[in-house]
Amino acid sequence: MKLSEIGEFDLIKAIEALAAGGARGEGVVKGIGDDAAIIRSAPGKVILVTTDLLLEGAHFQLVFTDPHRLGRKALAINLSDIAACGGRPTAFVISVAMPPETDVAFVKVLYEGILEQARQFNCSLVGGDTSKGRALMISLTLLGEAEEERVVYRSGAKHGDRIFVTGTVGDAALGLEQLKRGEQGGQCIERHLDPIPRVKAGEEIARQGLASAMIDISDGLAADLGHILEASGRGAQVQLPQIPFSKEYLKTIEQYYSDRYGLVLTGGEDYELLFTSPPEKEEAVVRLAQALGTPITMIGEIVEASKGLKVVGEDGKEYPIEQKGHDHFKT
Repeated sequence: MKLSEIGEFDLIKAIEALAAGGARGEGVVKGIGDDAAIIRSAPGKVILVTTDLLLEGAHFQLVFTDPHRLGRKALAINLSDIAACGGRPTAFVISVAMPPETDVAFVKVLYEGILEQARQFNCSLVGGDTSKGRALMISLTLLGEAEEERVVYRSGAKHGDRIFVTGTVGDAALGLEQLKRGEQGGQCIERHLDPIPRVKAGEEIARQGLASAMIDISDGLAADLGHILEASGRGAQVQLPQIPFSKEYLKTIEQYYSDRYGLVLTGGEDYELLFTSPPEKEEAVVRLAQALGTPITMIGEIVEASKGLKVVGEDGKEYPIEQKGHDHFKT
Protein backbone atom coordinates (compact mmCIF):
# COMPACT_ATOMS: atom_id res chain seq x y z
CA MET A 1 0.00 0.00 0.00
CA LYS A 2 1.27 3.49 -0.91
CA LEU A 3 1.10 6.78 0.98
CA SER A 4 -1.20 8.17 -1.70
CA GLU A 5 -3.69 5.45 -0.79
CA ILE A 6 -3.72 5.79 2.99
CA GLY A 7 -3.12 9.55 3.26
CA GLU A 8 -1.33 11.74 5.77
CA PHE A 9 -3.58 11.23 8.77
CA ASP A 10 -3.64 7.43 8.59
CA LEU A 11 0.15 7.51 8.28
CA ILE A 12 0.34 9.57 11.49
CA LYS A 13 -1.94 7.05 13.22
CA ALA A 14 0.35 4.22 12.11
CA ILE A 15 3.42 6.03 13.45
CA GLU A 16 1.57 6.76 16.70
CA ALA A 17 0.75 3.06 17.07
CA LEU A 18 4.42 2.15 16.58
CA ALA A 19 5.51 4.76 19.11
CA ALA A 20 3.01 3.48 21.66
CA GLY A 21 4.82 0.15 21.70
CA GLY A 22 8.14 1.70 22.68
CA ALA A 23 9.52 3.12 25.89
CA ARG A 24 7.84 6.22 27.31
CA GLY A 25 10.27 8.86 28.52
CA GLU A 26 10.01 10.12 32.06
CA GLY A 27 7.76 13.15 32.34
CA VAL A 28 5.94 12.67 29.02
CA VAL A 29 2.36 13.80 29.62
CA LYS A 30 1.15 13.75 26.01
CA GLY A 31 2.93 12.50 22.92
CA ILE A 32 1.70 12.21 19.33
CA GLY A 33 -1.86 13.28 18.57
CA ASP A 34 -2.24 16.89 19.67
CA ASP A 35 -1.03 20.32 18.55
CA ALA A 36 2.08 19.93 20.72
CA ALA A 37 3.74 17.27 22.81
CA ILE A 38 3.58 17.93 26.56
CA ILE A 39 6.53 17.11 28.84
CA ARG A 40 6.56 17.74 32.60
CA SER A 41 9.52 19.93 33.55
CA ALA A 42 8.78 20.51 37.24
CA PRO A 43 5.83 19.94 39.56
CA GLY A 44 2.87 21.71 37.97
CA LYS A 45 4.92 22.94 34.99
CA VAL A 46 5.21 21.55 31.46
CA ILE A 47 7.22 22.16 28.30
CA LEU A 48 5.30 22.18 25.01
CA VAL A 49 7.08 20.95 21.87
CA THR A 50 5.87 21.41 18.30
CA THR A 51 7.52 21.16 14.89
CA ASP A 52 6.61 21.96 11.30
CA LEU A 53 8.32 21.48 7.97
CA LEU A 54 7.97 23.77 4.95
CA LEU A 55 9.17 22.42 1.60
CA GLU A 56 9.43 24.50 -1.55
CA GLY A 57 6.97 23.24 -4.15
CA ALA A 58 4.81 21.46 -1.57
CA HIS A 59 4.10 24.12 1.07
CA PHE A 60 5.11 27.33 -0.68
CA GLN A 61 6.13 28.75 -4.04
CA LEU A 62 8.87 31.38 -4.17
CA VAL A 63 7.07 33.04 -7.09
CA PHE A 64 4.24 33.85 -4.64
CA THR A 65 6.16 34.96 -1.56
CA ASP A 66 9.36 36.69 -0.47
CA PRO A 67 11.96 35.43 2.04
CA HIS A 68 10.92 37.90 4.75
CA ARG A 69 7.27 36.83 4.86
CA LEU A 70 8.26 33.19 4.40
CA GLY A 71 10.44 33.44 7.50
CA ARG A 72 7.63 35.05 9.49
CA LYS A 73 5.21 32.32 8.43
CA ALA A 74 7.64 29.51 9.28
CA LEU A 75 7.60 30.60 12.92
CA ALA A 76 3.93 31.69 12.93
CA ILE A 77 2.58 28.23 12.15
CA ASN A 78 4.49 26.81 15.12
CA LEU A 79 3.40 29.68 17.37
CA SER A 80 -0.17 28.80 16.44
CA ASP A 81 0.31 25.23 17.72
CA ILE A 82 1.55 26.51 21.07
CA ALA A 83 -1.41 28.90 21.19
CA ALA A 84 -3.81 26.01 20.54
CA CYS A 85 -2.59 24.34 23.75
CA GLY A 86 -2.81 27.58 25.72
CA GLY A 87 0.95 27.88 26.15
CA ARG A 88 3.54 30.64 25.97
CA PRO A 89 6.35 30.30 23.37
CA THR A 90 9.90 30.47 24.71
CA ALA A 91 12.60 29.23 22.31
CA PHE A 92 13.09 27.49 18.96
CA VAL A 93 15.64 25.77 16.75
CA ILE A 94 15.52 25.87 12.97
CA SER A 95 17.14 23.74 10.28
CA VAL A 96 17.31 24.92 6.68
CA ALA A 97 18.35 22.98 3.56
CA MET A 98 18.89 24.93 0.35
CA PRO A 99 20.61 24.67 -3.04
CA PRO A 100 24.26 25.86 -3.03
CA GLU A 101 23.42 28.54 -5.62
CA THR A 102 21.03 30.27 -3.18
CA ASP A 103 21.96 33.94 -2.72
CA VAL A 104 23.32 34.74 0.75
CA ALA A 105 21.18 37.89 0.82
CA PHE A 106 18.06 35.71 0.43
CA VAL A 107 19.05 33.63 3.46
CA LYS A 108 19.71 36.71 5.58
CA VAL A 109 16.28 38.18 4.75
CA LEU A 110 14.65 34.81 5.54
CA TYR A 111 16.21 34.80 9.01
CA GLU A 112 15.36 38.47 9.51
CA GLY A 113 11.70 37.56 8.96
CA ILE A 114 11.94 34.68 11.43
CA LEU A 115 13.62 36.85 14.07
CA GLU A 116 11.18 39.73 13.60
CA GLN A 117 8.33 37.32 14.36
CA ALA A 118 10.26 35.93 17.31
CA ARG A 119 10.71 39.37 18.86
CA GLN A 120 6.99 40.06 18.52
CA PHE A 121 6.20 36.98 20.63
CA ASN A 122 9.20 37.07 22.97
CA CYS A 123 10.83 33.80 21.95
CA SER A 124 14.47 33.16 21.08
CA LEU A 125 16.36 31.35 18.34
CA VAL A 126 18.72 29.03 20.23
CA GLY A 127 20.16 26.72 17.56
CA GLY A 128 19.61 24.69 14.42
CA ASP A 129 21.38 23.31 11.37
CA THR A 130 21.99 24.04 7.69
CA SER A 131 22.50 21.67 4.79
CA LYS A 132 22.57 21.41 1.02
CA GLY A 133 19.28 20.49 -0.62
CA ARG A 134 17.68 20.34 -4.05
CA ALA A 135 15.02 22.81 -2.94
CA LEU A 136 14.52 25.14 0.00
CA MET A 137 13.30 23.30 3.11
CA ILE A 138 12.65 24.88 6.51
CA SER A 139 12.15 22.71 9.59
CA LEU A 140 11.39 24.57 12.81
CA THR A 141 10.86 23.20 16.32
CA LEU A 142 9.36 25.52 18.91
CA LEU A 143 9.26 25.12 22.68
CA GLY A 144 6.68 26.67 24.96
CA GLU A 145 5.70 26.51 28.60
CA ALA A 146 2.46 26.32 30.59
CA GLU A 147 0.99 25.30 33.90
CA GLU A 148 0.13 21.62 33.55
CA GLU A 149 -3.45 22.01 34.79
CA ARG A 150 -4.18 24.74 32.25
CA VAL A 151 -3.02 22.97 29.07
CA VAL A 152 -5.88 22.55 26.60
CA TYR A 153 -6.03 19.35 24.54
CA ARG A 154 -8.14 18.28 21.58
CA SER A 155 -9.81 15.57 23.62
CA GLY A 156 -12.00 17.43 26.14
CA ALA A 157 -15.12 18.38 24.17
CA LYS A 158 -18.38 17.46 25.92
CA HIS A 159 -21.94 17.00 24.70
CA GLY A 160 -23.63 20.40 24.74
CA ASP A 161 -20.42 22.44 24.52
CA ARG A 162 -20.53 25.43 22.18
CA ILE A 163 -18.07 25.63 19.28
CA PHE A 164 -16.20 28.93 18.85
CA VAL A 165 -13.70 30.31 16.36
CA THR A 166 -11.47 33.39 16.66
CA GLY A 167 -11.22 36.00 13.92
CA THR A 168 -12.46 35.15 10.44
CA VAL A 169 -11.93 32.07 8.29
CA GLY A 170 -11.42 31.43 4.59
CA ASP A 171 -9.17 34.40 3.87
CA ALA A 172 -5.92 32.42 3.57
CA ALA A 173 -7.36 29.82 1.20
CA LEU A 174 -8.88 32.54 -0.96
CA GLY A 175 -5.58 34.40 -0.90
CA LEU A 176 -3.78 31.32 -2.24
CA GLU A 177 -6.35 31.02 -5.03
CA GLN A 178 -5.79 34.69 -5.90
CA LEU A 179 -2.03 34.14 -6.08
CA LYS A 180 -2.52 31.17 -8.38
CA ARG A 181 -4.60 33.38 -10.68
CA GLY A 182 -2.02 36.13 -10.86
CA GLU A 183 -3.23 38.59 -8.23
CA GLN A 184 -0.49 40.50 -6.40
CA GLY A 185 -1.90 41.96 -3.19
CA GLY A 186 -4.82 42.35 -0.85
CA GLN A 187 -5.95 41.32 2.62
CA CYS A 188 -6.61 37.67 1.77
CA ILE A 189 -3.23 37.23 0.08
CA GLU A 190 -1.57 38.81 3.12
CA ARG A 191 -3.45 36.42 5.42
CA HIS A 192 -2.04 33.51 3.42
CA LEU A 193 1.54 34.76 3.24
CA ASP A 194 1.85 36.28 6.73
CA PRO A 195 -0.69 34.74 9.15
CA ILE A 196 -1.18 36.12 12.67
CA PRO A 197 -0.92 33.42 15.36
CA ARG A 198 -3.46 33.91 18.17
CA VAL A 199 -0.96 33.45 21.00
CA LYS A 200 -2.51 35.96 23.39
CA ALA A 201 -6.01 34.58 22.78
CA GLY A 202 -4.81 31.02 23.38
CA GLU A 203 -3.10 31.98 26.64
CA GLU A 204 -6.16 33.81 27.93
CA ILE A 205 -8.60 31.07 26.92
CA ALA A 206 -6.46 28.61 28.88
CA ARG A 207 -5.81 30.92 31.84
CA GLN A 208 -9.52 31.60 32.28
CA GLY A 209 -10.44 27.94 31.82
CA LEU A 210 -12.82 28.70 28.95
CA ALA A 211 -12.00 25.84 26.58
CA SER A 212 -12.76 22.14 27.00
CA ALA A 213 -10.87 21.39 23.75
CA MET A 214 -8.91 23.50 21.28
CA ILE A 215 -7.02 23.29 17.98
CA ASP A 216 -5.73 25.75 15.39
CA ILE A 217 -7.17 25.86 11.89
CA SER A 218 -4.37 24.65 9.63
CA ASP A 219 -5.98 21.85 7.61
CA GLY A 220 -9.43 23.45 7.23
CA LEU A 221 -12.31 24.10 9.61
CA ALA A 222 -14.06 20.79 8.88
CA ALA A 223 -10.89 18.69 9.15
CA ASP A 224 -9.64 20.39 12.30
CA LEU A 225 -13.01 20.20 14.01
CA GLY A 226 -12.94 16.56 12.97
CA HIS A 227 -9.69 16.11 14.91
CA ILE A 228 -11.39 17.44 18.05
CA LEU A 229 -14.39 15.18 17.51
CA GLU A 230 -12.24 12.09 16.98
CA ALA A 231 -10.07 12.82 20.04
CA SER A 232 -13.12 13.60 22.20
CA GLY A 233 -15.39 10.81 20.91
CA ARG A 234 -18.11 13.33 19.96
CA GLY A 235 -20.09 14.68 17.04
CA ALA A 236 -20.92 18.26 16.12
CA GLN A 237 -23.42 20.44 14.34
CA VAL A 238 -22.12 23.59 12.65
CA GLN A 239 -24.34 26.40 11.40
CA LEU A 240 -22.97 27.83 8.14
CA PRO A 241 -24.66 31.26 8.52
CA GLN A 242 -22.80 31.77 11.80
CA ILE A 243 -19.30 31.26 10.34
CA PRO A 244 -17.43 34.61 10.46
CA PHE A 245 -16.17 36.07 7.17
CA SER A 246 -14.05 39.14 6.59
CA LYS A 247 -15.45 41.96 4.46
CA GLU A 248 -12.68 41.33 1.94
CA TYR A 249 -13.63 37.67 1.65
CA LEU A 250 -17.29 38.46 1.05
CA LYS A 251 -16.39 41.13 -1.50
CA THR A 252 -14.01 38.86 -3.41
CA ILE A 253 -15.20 35.24 -3.16
CA GLU A 254 -17.90 35.48 -5.85
CA GLN A 255 -15.23 36.34 -8.42
CA TYR A 256 -13.82 32.84 -7.93
CA TYR A 257 -16.57 30.58 -6.56
CA SER A 258 -20.38 30.58 -6.65
CA ASP A 259 -20.43 28.92 -3.22
CA ARG A 260 -18.88 31.00 -0.43
CA TYR A 261 -18.70 28.13 2.07
CA GLY A 262 -16.70 25.35 0.42
CA LEU A 263 -13.36 27.15 0.70
CA VAL A 264 -14.01 28.11 4.32
CA LEU A 265 -14.69 24.52 5.38
CA THR A 266 -11.80 22.86 3.57
CA GLY A 267 -9.21 25.52 2.72
CA GLY A 268 -7.10 25.83 5.88
CA GLU A 269 -4.08 27.96 6.83
CA ASP A 270 -6.08 30.62 8.65
CA TYR A 271 -4.34 29.69 11.94
CA GLU A 272 -7.33 30.89 13.92
CA LEU A 273 -8.25 29.04 17.11
CA LEU A 274 -11.19 26.64 17.07
CA PHE A 275 -12.37 25.65 20.54
CA THR A 276 -15.26 24.18 22.48
CA SER A 277 -16.64 25.65 25.68
CA PRO A 278 -19.40 24.77 28.18
CA PRO A 279 -22.60 26.82 27.64
CA GLU A 280 -22.31 28.48 31.05
CA LYS A 281 -19.02 30.09 29.95
CA GLU A 282 -20.45 31.75 26.85
CA GLU A 283 -20.66 35.18 28.48
CA ALA A 284 -17.04 34.92 29.63
CA VAL A 285 -16.00 34.13 26.04
CA VAL A 286 -17.84 37.25 24.85
CA ARG A 287 -16.05 39.36 27.47
CA LEU A 288 -12.68 37.94 26.44
CA ALA A 289 -13.34 38.81 22.79
CA GLN A 290 -14.08 42.39 23.83
CA ALA A 291 -10.96 42.58 25.99
CA LEU A 292 -8.71 41.22 23.23
CA GLY A 293 -10.31 43.24 20.44
CA THR A 294 -10.52 39.96 18.50
CA PRO A 295 -13.88 38.57 17.36
CA ILE A 296 -14.79 35.17 18.81
CA THR A 297 -17.88 33.67 17.18
CA MET A 298 -20.05 30.72 18.16
CA ILE A 299 -20.59 28.52 15.10
CA GLY A 300 -22.16 25.33 16.46
CA GLU A 301 -22.55 22.77 19.20
CA ILE A 302 -21.04 19.45 20.25
CA VAL A 303 -23.48 16.51 19.98
CA GLU A 304 -23.45 12.73 20.35
CA ALA A 305 -20.68 10.87 18.55
CA SER A 306 -23.18 8.82 16.53
CA LYS A 307 -24.32 11.98 14.72
CA GLY A 308 -20.86 12.72 13.32
CA LEU A 309 -20.15 16.16 11.85
CA LYS A 310 -23.24 17.80 10.40
CA VAL A 311 -23.02 21.16 8.67
CA VAL A 312 -26.33 22.99 8.28
CA GLY A 313 -26.79 25.54 5.49
CA GLU A 314 -28.79 28.74 5.27
CA ASP A 315 -31.85 26.78 4.14
CA GLY A 316 -31.72 24.51 7.18
CA LYS A 317 -30.64 21.53 5.09
CA GLU A 318 -27.42 19.58 5.56
CA TYR A 319 -24.52 20.97 3.57
CA PRO A 320 -22.35 18.27 1.92
CA ILE A 321 -18.62 18.34 2.61
CA GLU A 322 -16.86 16.75 -0.35
CA GLN A 323 -13.30 17.22 0.93
CA LYS A 324 -12.29 17.46 4.58
CA GLY A 325 -9.10 19.48 4.48
CA HIS A 326 -5.66 19.25 2.97
CA ASP A 327 -3.80 15.92 2.85
CA HIS A 328 -0.16 16.11 1.71
CA PHE A 329 -0.14 12.62 0.23
CA LYS A 330 -3.52 12.67 -1.52
CA THR A 331 -3.25 16.05 -3.28
